[in-house]
Amino acid sequence: MTATTLDPRTALVVVDLQKGIVSRPAVHPTDEVVARSAELAAAFRAKGLPVVLVNVTGGAPGRTAGPTGSLPADASWADLVPGLGQQDSDIVVTKQTWGAFYGTDLDMRLRRLGVTQVVVTGVATSKGVESTARAAHERGYNVTVVTDAVTDTDEGAHRNSVEKIFPALGETDTTDAILKLLG
Repeated sequence: MTATTLDPRTALVVVDLQKGIVSRPAVHPTDEVVARSAELAAAFRAKGLPVVLVNVTGGAPGRTAGPTGSLPADASWADLVPGLGQQDSDIVVTKQTWGAFYGTDLDMRLRRLGVTQVVVTGVATSKGVESTARAAHERGYNVTVVTDAVTDTDEGAHRNSVEKIFPALGETDTTDAILKLLG
């Protein structure tokens, strides 16, 4: 296993830590995922590195074999959780699909900042986080997923993403290890 490294222009991408999603039951407590993501965000900000906060307000229109449901009518459902300590300097991306790149200006904004690597946290591991990590990889970014700062509603799906998918896309590590790398 290769040791995790951080490029000089690395961005933190926090996926779907919003009121309507973190309230759902998950494999790992979402309050811990929020706390770790907030700790990472504070460290990235302190180093002058970009922090991207992603929320979802819709869904892709295609048919699926499973239930699609509709998003709750509660206007605060998509609000980012206050625990992230959102700052004016943060990049906020609102998406309509699982991944943070498709249909948004995230790639353009990161490239304008010279970003070559993304560190990804959030929920759900097998959907929003994995889709974002895959898209980042496909666009040529170095990808690191913080495995103790992601969770899912499905244990098997979470485990598959962490053990099989993320190592194939890039690096995986813990919050403490990333904080040490940030110094």
